[in-house]
Amino acid sequence: MTPLGGLGDVGRNSATFEVNGEILMVDCGVLFPDETHPGVDLILPGLHLVNDRLDDMVALVLTHGHEDHIGAVPYLLRRRPDIPVLGSKLTLAFVREKLKEHRIRNTDLREVEEGSRTRIGGFDLEFIAVNHSIPDALAVHIRTAGGSVLHTGDFKMDQLPLDGRITDLRAFAKVGEEGLDLFMVDSTNAETPGFTTLEKDIQPAMERVFAHAKGKLIVACFASHVHRVQQVMDEAVKAGRKVVYVGRSMVRNMTLAAQLGYLDVPGNTLIALDDIDKYADHEVVIISTGSQGEPLSALSRIANHEHPIIRAGHGDTVLLASSLIPGNENSVYRVINGLTKNGVKVVHKGNALVHVSGHASAGELLYCYNIVRPRNVMPVHGEVRHLVANAELAIATGVPRENTVVVEDGAVVDLREGRVKVVGRLECGYIFVDGSTVDAVGDAELDERRILGEEGFISAIAVVNLHSGSLVEGPIITARGFVGAEGIFDDITAEVATALREALEEGADDTHQLQQVMRRRIGRWVSKRFRARPMIVPVVLAT
Repeated sequence: MTPLGGLGDVGRNSATFEVNGEILMVDCGVLFPDETHPGVDLILPGLHLVNDRLDDMVALVLTHGHEDHIGAVPYLLRRRPDIPVLGSKLTLAFVREKLKEHRIRNTDLREVEEGSRTRIGGFDLEFIAVNHSIPDALAVHIRTAGGSVLHTGDFKMDQLPLDGRITDLRAFAKVGEEGLDLFMVDSTNAETPGFTTLEKDIQPAMERVFAHAKGKLIVACFASHVHRVQQVMDEAVKAGRKVVYVGRSMVRNMTLAAQLGYLDVPGNTLIALDDIDKYADHEVVIISTGSQGEPLSALSRIANHEHPIIRAGHGDTVLLASSLIPGNENSVYRVINGLTKNGVKVVHKGNALVHVSGHASAGELLYCYNIVRPRNVMPVHGEVRHLVANAELAIATGVPRENTVVVEDGAVVDLREGRVKVVGRLECGYIFVDGSTVDAVGDAELDERRILGEEGFISAIAVVNLHSGSLVEGPIITARGFVGAEGIFDDITAEVATALREALEEGADDTHQLQQVMRRRIGRWVSKRFRARPMIVPVVLAT
């Protein structure tokens, strides 16, 4: 078994299991960049480690539909589209939309349900219901000739969940009675004592927010947090407010959730963003993306006065109904400060009980260890401190310390005759997605971007003779901190030269005008080809 992501970070969760030359992957998620990754859109797990083994991959199992577990699926399937993908109905619905956006066809998506069991290759897979902050989450029990593994995915043990679907501890107990060789357990809240607060317990705080909000009310949460959106929807109906979704992923995911029956949207409640001006501020609640301070999200654009439709100021309220993912603190507080400066009242987890975690706390983890009684434990999903804390919980319940392995991404872990052992390590660095390019940005480019700007710097220099209206030399186009291989500017150099000659023939007689010709032509090219916006500095010298 080799983790490709999620061990050392909160995100890009993915792991591979190999038996007799066949590979099973569990989850394939992304990590969202922070301010140390300027211009980067997404960070993928170590998919390069399976590039030469794609023909050996018998299936990809998805535990649930959050981005940190499914976001990298298109980047795997573009390498081999027919890899069987197993997941629950809602999870596959989210994946199907992603594949459409990436124009990936001829895929093999196989819906599975809790309690079902299927065999694929040398892997006997049983799916178990777990409670999380998204419907339809599953744990997976993997039986193989080399041993058995129970992978929890993300889970908690809310005993009064909003959808009535609890973590199936009876199934966990049966796995334990059968004898479990390796327990791979969600570590995100391992440092938090006790039990995670129930989802329903945030209702009073949410009711108070609705009661005191006299102007616009904007609620920001994860675009896949169906349970939270349902709570906001219910409060909006009680308060007589219409609901509008803002953010492409929010619109897509909540539309799917409603169509599949996971989200109850009462009639005449939902309105389109274009119709928001037909209602007074106190008659609408806006459900938005951007709870993690993502620079291009709807909430960040609202905070920066850059949203084309929505403005927020004095008398308005923003509710951040989500957790704070480690690494996003600066981005989130930047948005909070921006909104507060504009006169907006910001309610968040730090000043009100408006969010609860989707992950099991220490008390719940202890409970699971005592139920399952695994021979070996390998904590997953979390930073190193979370993994270590989770391992100590397992040891406290009687798992021998030597049978508890704490590893990071790229570790090669062998399960043989009921014992787990770390037998090697592979290089499993970050794979950066920058616009339409994958893995073309490295540490050197990131260092330059930190100095030059988020998406790098392109310069273009040309020499013209304004008297004769001719191009004397160039353009010479160079870049720093911008993605691209050698010779990448060859095609656009010829186009820019043609554009300059045409402008000169049409009577352009000053260098500023010609610089704008270069800026526009290069800008259109780089936006279309790379979906990026580097700084472009054109220079035209006249002789």
